[in-house]
Amino acid sequence: MGIAHVPQGWVEHAAMFSVITPLALGWIAGTALQLQQAQLWAGEVYWGLAAVALMSGYIATRIDISRFAWVRSASTLLSHASAGARVQAAVWLALVGLLSGVLAFAQAGARASHYAQSALNPMLEGRTLQVVGIVANLPQRMEDSARFRFEVESARDGNGARVQLPPQLLLGWYGNRLNGSDDKVQAPPADLRPGDRWQLAVRLKAPHGHINPHGFDYELWLWEQDLQATGYVRNGAKDAAPQWLGSTWAHPVERLRQRVRSAIDARVADRAVAGIVAALLVGDQAAIERVDWDVFRATGVAHLMAISGLHITGLAWLAALCVGWLWRRSDVWSPDKPWSLWLPAPLAASACAAMVALAYAVFTGWGVPAQRTVWMLGVVTLLRVYGLRWPLMQVWLTVFAVVLALDPWALMQAGFWLSFVAVGVLFASGSHAPVETAAHSDALNVFDATTEQSSQPNRRGRLLANAWASARHMWREQWLMSVCLAPLTLLLFHQVSVVGLFANLLAVPWVTLVVTPLCLLGLVLPFAWNVAAEALQWLVWLLKACAGVSWAQWSAPAAPLWVGAVALVGMGTWAMRVPMWLRWFGVALVLPVLSWQTPRPAHGTFELVAADMGQGHAVLVRTATHSLLYDTGPRYSAETDAGQRVLVPLLRAWGERLDRIVISHQDSDPQWRRTRGDGHAAASRCVDVDCD
Repeated sequence: MGIAHVPQGWVEHAAMFSVITPLALGWIAGTALQLQQAQLWAGEVYWGLAAVALMSGYIATRIDISRFAWVRSASTLLSHASAGARVQAAVWLALVGLLSGVLAFAQAGARASHYAQSALNPMLEGRTLQVVGIVANLPQRMEDSARFRFEVESARDGNGARVQLPPQLLLGWYGNRLNGSDDKVQAPPADLRPGDRWQLAVRLKAPHGHINPHGFDYELWLWEQDLQATGYVRNGAKDAAPQWLGSTWAHPVERLRQRVRSAIDARVADRAVAGIVAALLVGDQAAIERVDWDVFRATGVAHLMAISGLHITGLAWLAALCVGWLWRRSDVWSPDKPWSLWLPAPLAASACAAMVALAYAVFTGWGVPAQRTVWMLGVVTLLRVYGLRWPLMQVWLTVFAVVLALDPWALMQAGFWLSFVAVGVLFASGSHAPVETAAHSDALNVFDATTEQSSQPNRRGRLLANAWASARHMWREQWLMSVCLAPLTLLLFHQVSVVGLFANLLAVPWVTLVVTPLCLLGLVLPFAWNVAAEALQWLVWLLKACAGVSWAQWSAPAAPLWVGAVALVGMGTWAMRVPMWLRWFGVALVLPVLSWQTPRPAHGTFELVAADMGQGHAVLVRTATHSLLYDTGPRYSAETDAGQRVLVPLLRAWGERLDRIVISHQDSDPQWRRTRGDGHAAASRCVDVDCD
């Protein structure tokens, strides 16, 4: 039997794939392992590990005199080589993955150790300090109050002595409504801007969050945001008045974002709709009201109301389309030296798309979905420049590792997993262009396709056929997203939208093709924001109708991690182009996460759970067949309370349906206890005790 000939160039490219794969997998595994450390080691230990990994990699590449011996060894996995050569190649690849994992573990640990050294001194907690610094982000407005990131330049205690503070603080500047005092206070100015330098009297504390199972980890969120202290501005009659010290050139992007948001607020009268427009244009998710967020979550379209990869890819596609069209016609204004002679039009369009995506992602806050899209477009652009063709899953894995290299703690964010798993499902299922990412490839080739179609006699028929094909393609993608992300959504949030497929079929094209372009057009023609607001009002009305049905959401108790992992494997198998019997086996792997029930106390016993919610209390009593809740905790602000932040996630994760709520007093208990609005923790009877 003869041996098939394998082209040398294909083998070299395949060898590159086989080396990059263990590099990426090792980096991901090393980062995940470091995030599980209960206690950090000394920074010197991590730096030592990194030095050992780098030195070992250098020595491994110098064992053979040939500079690229290890690459050739890897290529033997894909060629007809002897068994010994294949074993040698496997050992090399395992070594590459191990060294990559050690290096990732070391860099994440070293960064965490360095970051922890700048924590707030416990002796400074609760003391009034005079701090000079710069407003570093877009302030979040709450009635007559504001919350913002403050970049510290200097700080002094009450005696005038200099003190060391963390580089960045999260401060609240409260007015009379939220201050909780009858004293007259100086409310934050309406034009509080990023880049302004202020001298403020503040009181700080170390990050502290509620320790409840399945609840929001506030301390982790602060850590991810590089915030090591929170506090509030002392602005009472007996405190030193806040002083504005002038404007600086710091944080120009944040200042521009605020200018755009202020222009939207001045143009759009409806505050709720203006908040959605601001979220779509500048990434200010805090501008969306909580009631609207509840509707978006119930209908499964919350990902559209923030800056997602879909928005950035669409803008990049439009930029590539325009640049490609202009580049191909450059001989009109430059007949002697058309631009296509020194840079091909596809490369120019690709580079422009990547730059536009980067600029827009930075302008909108540089979230994880935006990062994923930018790096993926960047990798595809580089591959196109160098004439390489990588499998899409290889691109996906590389970008996964790149994002973790830049931000190791992104691995702990729900948005990170939703973003990457969604793209991975599309790649694995074949819902993409043959070679490159669909949006990017379409953007680079749409002009050629349009020109070719225009020369055909039956152009209208072709357009209808293309429209029908696009509709079928969108239906398939939405069906895959709705089904394949359901187990992950249940694992992360313990609920999934039943109406999400229908709602996304309406919202995705409407927001992507109508609302978002109008928001962008408003930067040039402000009246477009009013048109976008009108378009959003119709969409929100339809989404509220979808969310109003009793079966809009389905909740399930929180399953163990292994059950969720098995369900993800099952959905990934179902999405792939594999034999039908294997796809049905994948569906069977999802059943445990759908039918999981939280263990209850044995008959004749009870379980007492005291929720951590700071001030106030809430106690859950569980028996084998019933549940009772005593008190519902305090109200935190006009928009949120302990019921919404703590109790609803806890009860949903345990699959609890309350039989009775006992309320000890009625002074500031949240209103969620009086309604069935959360649709899950509804009480059949409410008994008030000690209401005098």
